[in-house]
Amino acid sequence: IIEAFLYEEQTRRGLSMRHFTDMNDVADHCAVCHKCLPPCPVNIDFGDVTMRMRRILVDRGKKRFSPGAWAAMRFLDATDPRLIRFLRKGLAEWGFAGLNLVHAGARWLGLTDPRKEQPAATTGKPNQAAQALDLVSRPIRVELPKRTYRQVLGLEDTTQVPILRDPAKASDEAEAVFYFPGCGSERLFSDIGLATLAMLFEQGVQTVLPPGYLCCGYPQSAAGLEGRGRRITMENRVLFHRVANTLNYLDIRTVIVSCGTCMDRLLQYEFGQIFPGCRLLDIHEYLMEKDLSLKGVSGVQYLYHDPCHTPMKIYAPVKVASHLMGQEVTLSDRCCGEAGTLGTARPDIANQVRFRKEEELRLGVRDLTGKDRSDGGIKLLTACPACQQGLAKYADDTGLKTDYIVIELADHLLGPGWQKRFFSKAANGGVERVLL
Repeated sequence: IIEAFLYEEQTRRGLSMRHFTDMNDVADHCAVCHKCLPPCPVNIDFGDVTMRMRRILVDRGKKRFSPGAWAAMRFLDATDPRLIRFLRKGLAEWGFAGLNLVHAGARWLGLTDPRKEQPAATTGKPNQAAQALDLVSRPIRVELPKRTYRQVLGLEDTTQVPILRDPAKASDEAEAVFYFPGCGSERLFSDIGLATLAMLFEQGVQTVLPPGYLCCGYPQSAAGLEGRGRRITMENRVLFHRVANTLNYLDIRTVIVSCGTCMDRLLQYEFGQIFPGCRLLDIHEYLMEKDLSLKGVSGVQYLYHDPCHTPMKIYAPVKVASHLMGQEVTLSDRCCGEAGTLGTARPDIANQVRFRKEEELRLGVRDLTGKDRSDGGIKLLTACPACQQGLAKYADDTGLKTDYIVIELADHLLGPGWQKRFFSKAANGGVERVLL
């Protein structure tokens, strides 16, 4: 990059700022999925290159501003429970409902008819009107819980470390795990974190939660805000050391996550120095090791969307999904197009990715049923909160309802109304609060 500017200065009539515009273009078109690394003959991870480019643009004040990405980052940066509730209400609940309403209006006017051809190229400065139309071209068919599980159980105090255990099943010597929910499983789709806690609760495990709402720091670094991402990482590591010292009577050997992005970031946390001898494991891999399985659900077949940042690092993701569902689960390849804040910041680029993903989903449905659209007999599973949001945008066109694997397990193994029963058990002696 230095050479490009130097060459411009020495061989032309002066320094051109167009390089920054082109850098924005290149950086915007990367989903930071790291999928180009395995086939690369010279081992260049363009995801890391893109993060570096974004950092350069941010440091020099040349990064293209996106209101949607800015708002999403404020939501992830927030730690005060009241601010999180306010932003969750405005950005998620009202925001999703408003987007669906505008989509219905645009579709009625014939502005968002389903695309039959590959979307046009997206280089150069994006047109704002076209961006807005791309943003509402697909609705978001998701059901958000009205309150987070921390809010319901009163676990928002940053001075207390919550420990959840079933008094009827877990003794003081029971296995202890540390669960890091992350933003998507806690602030947004809190049923993911709730299902994780409920399944661990049912296994007689002592589950230690971090005090208060925490972000892992990956979204900030991916957006080019490297300083902020590093600060969050360092603050979390210091906090986790304090938690480990406070709970030194617990032998924590497993750190559980329910988000692939969090997994990628937490691999840099050096948890072996925090909880000596521990391992990092996705909740689904953990439950497979416990030999949990639905033993087959009649009338339902499953497609599995493996996230770009897959949280399953020990076992093959499709093998895990198939074991837990008790039947063969078919992989649906390709990125969903959400890619963190890409779907909000550059919906035009995201729609290019979605065009190909929709083809893949229809192919999966066709292989299982012989039809182009599901009639309710196929369910789409994933293991990433951002993917759950992104995949929900295909529901109208494919007929596929998206859910998390651990939620599907809870629905079938714990039965209808498991959320209320878990809240009741946890509120009646199932939560211990240790002063940090």
